[in-house]
Amino acid sequence: MLIFTFRVNAPRTGRGMVFACLVNPSSLMATAETLEEFYQHKFNHLPGNLGRQTGHFNVFRVEDCVGEGATPVRYSRRDFYKISLIRGDNIYHYADKSLRVAGSALLFFNPQVPYTWQPVAAGSTGFFCIFKAGFFTGQVRTNLAHLPMFAPGGKPAYFLDPPQDQQASRIFEKMLGEIDSDYPYKHDLLRNYVTELMHTALKLQPSETLYQHPDANSRITAIFTELLERQFPIESPARRLAMRSARDFAEQLAVHVNHLNRAVKQTTGKTTTEHIAQRLTGEAIALLKHTDWNISEIGYCLGFEEPAHFNNFFKKQTTVPPSAYRAV
Repeated sequence: MLIFTFRVNAPRTGRGMVFACLVNPSSLMATAETLEEFYQHKFNHLPGNLGRQTGHFNVFRVEDCVGEGATPVRYSRRDFYKISLIRGDNIYHYADKSLRVAGSALLFFNPQVPYTWQPVAAGSTGFFCIFKAGFFTGQVRTNLAHLPMFAPGGKPAYFLDPPQDQQASRIFEKMLGEIDSDYPYKHDLLRNYVTELMHTALKLQPSETLYQHPDANSRITAIFTELLERQFPIESPARRLAMRSARDFAEQLAVHVNHLNRAVKQTTGKTTTEHIAQRLTGEAIALLKHTDWNISEIGYCLGFEEPAHFNNFFKKQTTVPPSAYRAV
């Protein structure tokens, strides 16, 4: 595997983003999330017109889809396009790149590339729209996949200064106002609004510098660490860890578990399993100290099927059982 990085500078402001690129063709084999799965995960229902549209389109506010109780965004491809205007501090894992966006940016995602995002701080705001390729069939002068923001290896993120943010926000507000209207030609308008967003990004022309990074192992280790940390803190005994084994993380990253283990060991000197066990122990200690959950509940939310398994794990890590630790 090879790793590259890009720096993208915002116009006039001088702010920049650093892209880290780990070339891993197997990551493109992740199972694609369908529109049906998207609506079930986000809203627990399907739109009535979902199967009747040649090219589905919809638009949302970010605030309506994030926060407590929201389903985490899994790292995978989608079978639809997505354009986001995001404000806040967030990390995006996009195919073989990762980027941190602090401020306002337009982000473009296509069906060929897996992605996920992680909020660094609470309070992200903005908009996003989703659409199938059929929504634009015969309506644009070039294939969507040939546009720079959707092309493989293209530029998926564009910083916005305050006037550009206001311009993009107005376009999304128009979409929101139009999507539920009875106007018979509203989809023509919506296509125009999406096209305007794409041209807004194309006119920014971000500069980029490409150079080869010497260490691919540190890159995959960083993503593993972020995936591990995003599961914490656990705020309810009903919430259970989704990933607690090296194989779980390898599947999420779309790499072989041996490759993940080797990269983490070479970078940190510890095995993947040791990192997971250390983090589980730290969370268990916090829950024992700061909650009144019983030990069975703590063990369950940490992914242990039986209380005895949690007791044995905790004692192995700390030399004392959880009941004794709580009593101290």
